[in-house]
Amino acid sequence: MTDLSQLRKSYERAELDEHASHADPLQQFAQWLQEAIASQVPEPNAMTLATVGGDLRPSTRVVLIKGYDARGIVWFTNYESHKGQELAGNPFAALQFHWVELERVVRIEGRVEKVSDAESDAYFHSRPLDSRIGAWASPQSKVISGRGVLVAAAAKYGAKFLLNPPRPPHWGGYRLQPDRWQFWQGRKSRLHDRLRYRLDGASWVRERLAP
Repeated sequence: MTDLSQLRKSYERAELDEHASHADPLQQFAQWLQEAIASQVPEPNAMTLATVGGDLRPSTRVVLIKGYDARGIVWFTNYESHKGQELAGNPFAALQFHWVELERVVRIEGRVEKVSDAESDAYFHSRPLDSRIGAWASPQSKVISGRGVLVAAAAKYGAKFLLNPPRPPHWGGYRLQPDRWQFWQGRKSRLHDRLRYRLDGASWVRERLAP
């Protein structure tokens, strides 16, 4: 058996100072995201989405950020999926970005709502054709007998819609409206930099947390 207790890394790439960081967490996030993209880390837009169901069991999965602004963080998915059902029952969620090569983590918490139909339509029609057909073909999170089910469904909807599939009514975007952010920068001796931003009324309060 591998001795996992001996797996260690010393984090020494950068630092995060509360006096040098942005007062607005969205600006801090935008800076770090652009640095992750510029550094060509693998899938810098990948984020872990955590939701909680009616049984109080948390679940996570990786989704891709497709937009962000002062209103929040946006991704797109099947509304009838496991995560969609959990968000329908409990509209609070958490997101996490982990840019391993930069020794950075961003955590975001808040309330989730669906984006407008116009936003969902615009993004859906910007996707490659096979992805648009796939949105119709996959009954996401449902049990299927085998991959042949998906292949047959894709062929069916491809023949039906040809080059112009409409957006499925069960598919669209979500927006998480942050009320808490955390920025983590790895540091030597496990004395990591960890800044939290929490919404107090209409203003953000920035605080350093012990690692």
